[in-house]
Amino acid sequence: MAEQDWVSARFAEHQQHLQAVAYRMLGSRSEAEDAVQEAWARVSRADTGQVENPGGWLTTVVARVCLNQLEARRSRREDATGALPPEPGTSHARVHPVGEADPEDEALLADSVGVAMMVVLDALTPAERLAFVLHDVFAVSFGEIGSIIDRSPAAARQLASRARRRVQGAAEASDAARSAKREIVAAFLAAARDGDFHALLDLLDPDAVAVGEFRGAEAVASFFAGRARAARLALVDGDPAAVWTHQGAAKAVIAFTVEDGQITTITVETDPDRLRALNVVFLPSHPGEP
Repeated sequence: MAEQDWVSARFAEHQQHLQAVAYRMLGSRSEAEDAVQEAWARVSRADTGQVENPGGWLTTVVARVCLNQLEARRSRREDATGALPPEPGTSHARVHPVGEADPEDEALLADSVGVAMMVVLDALTPAERLAFVLHDVFAVSFGEIGSIIDRSPAAARQLASRARRRVQGAAEASDAARSAKREIVAAFLAAARDGDFHALLDLLDPDAVAVGEFRGAEAVASFFAGRARAARLALVDGDPAAVWTHQGAAKAVIAFTVEDGQITTITVETDPDRLRALNVVFLPSHPGEP
């Protein structure tokens, strides 16, 4: 296969993932599409003879394009500081500055990560946002992140840690994090880890259904008692849930439907593509815990 054909095939193979990376980085679907197109323009001209990990290489190229866009966006915002406001009473269309998400994108992001976290993400420096998104969402190593931003792996780790603290702070301040559902999910996880069958029964609706095959509170409690030891409380797309991770990447998301203070349905998502599309922010078991 000719080199150009090989590049085209690898790009098509990873395009959905690249689109997801760009969207998480930029927060705008149109900008994400532009970034992926720019990445294609770059890789189509590149020498691929030394490429051993096509997925990692393509992710790096897209990340660098996104970093450039974030830095340009930040520069435009700084340049716009101090601009005169419109004259009172002047009719004008609502215009979003170049490089900002349009209303539809803002609504989609607000639904998935919450308004507070959107504000925090936009307040991060480009390097912080890149380090946080690539490591916490896509499990890219700090060594690879460091090479993208011209920093050491230790510096990349610090950037991600700083961003994570700010995002988690916003998550813990959200209504969802302080909701009754959070407490119910946290109590379920604690009871499951401890193998407390009766505590699980108290949390479950008598007709509860889990993972499509366990029906009734006793069957569901029996299945989960002593399990979920590695699952952690989190907000998943802004909703309290449990997440099991391995080497920094989400491998399973346990979602709960709660009605009238009891769990009625439990589902488990393990599909890698769908998991990558989820926004996950880990929480302490109870508000106020470190």
